[in-house]
Amino acid sequence: MNWRDLFYFSKGERRALTVLLLLITLSFLILQLTEEKIPSEYKEEKGTEKHLSVQHDTIKKTTKQSVPVKATKSSYRKKKEFLPRETKIPSERNFFSSQKYPKGTIVELNSADTTILKKVPGIGSTFARRIIRFRNLLGGFYSVTQLSEVYGIDYERYESIKSWFSADQSSIRLIKINHLSARELAKHPYINYKQAKTIERLVKQKSRLTGWENLQLLEEFTETDKERLVPYLSFE
Repeated sequence: MNWRDLFYFSKGERRALTVLLLLITLSFLILQLTEEKIPSEYKEEKGTEKHLSVQHDTIKKTTKQSVPVKATKSSYRKKKEFLPRETKIPSERNFFSSQKYPKGTIVELNSADTTILKKVPGIGSTFARRIIRFRNLLGGFYSVTQLSEVYGIDYERYESIKSWFSADQSSIRLIKINHLSARELAKHPYINYKQAKTIERLVKQKSRLTGWENLQLLEEFTETDKERLVPYLSFE
């Protein structure tokens, strides 16, 4: 066997070998280029990280040196000492409104507002508002004894405050029963809905009520009702 026969390749085999060599050569070149590029980028990134860490440390040191916490707190305390202490000094209005009347003062119930009522010993904001609300429902107080009917005023409180008041009956708002409907009449604290319907029915029957005598014989009205209602009724 001739040794030349060992290195003889057909035309197709030679083409395949040529392609294979080209691929090997290209792979080698790409590998070389990649190896040269990666270290340089890695060095740049590593250098950047180091530079950033140095900057971060510098910023932290600068911040700690430029903003002393103790100095800031002490400065705030010093500044706070010079601020006006308004909460400890009541205004003139609050000072005088909180004062109570001296013993012997008489307050007229039908004209007093909440500010005046609160100056009476034993009466605060809550009871002052309740007295005004009940007065508006009644149309005014005809007697100081009606204070005992205000919600929350018990016997002891009433006894302690009754001597401070008077009631002017001339300022009472009267109920014109010949002109009001049952619903309107029933809004008064001393008239229930049944009594209001009775009054409405009588007004329709008689066209006009002339006095309490039109009501006193009816079972819906008692002597107590008469005592309480007469100061408020108008038969005009």
